[in-house]
Amino acid sequence: MTIHILRLGTPRLPNEGTRIGTVRRPPRGVPKAEFATQNWYDVWYPNLAPSTELMQLGKDAKSDADWQAFRKRYRAEMAVPDQSRTLDVLAALSHHSNFSVGCYCEDESRCHRSLLRALLTERGAKLA
Repeated sequence: MTIHILRLGTPRLPNEGTRIGTVRRPPRGVPKAEFATQNWYDVWYPNLAPSTELMQLGKDAKSDADWQAFRKRYRAEMAVPDQSRTLDVLAALSHHSNFSVGCYCEDESRCHRSLLRALLTERGAKLA
């Protein structure tokens, strides 16, 4: 049993399980009824997405210093009780169920999902 960290909209992996979209907004131009069939996500969970303001900061990050500022602020957002407990639940579930979490960004190294990977790992999650 594992968590897959992936880019939303990509073909599904074998045994990937439920796909959770940790994005602030649904995909544009896609009917809600087609989110799953088009491989976006099965469940939308924006609680683990950066805030709208922080999301823009991440998109605008050009330098390593900019990215580190985004990283620090995102970790602070995920440290609040509701988000922290969600991460704890996902880490625990990863030992009993397959599922995946993802975002739209092409480059994971400059995407909050790379930070989600680290946060889940720190909580003992079993990652693919």
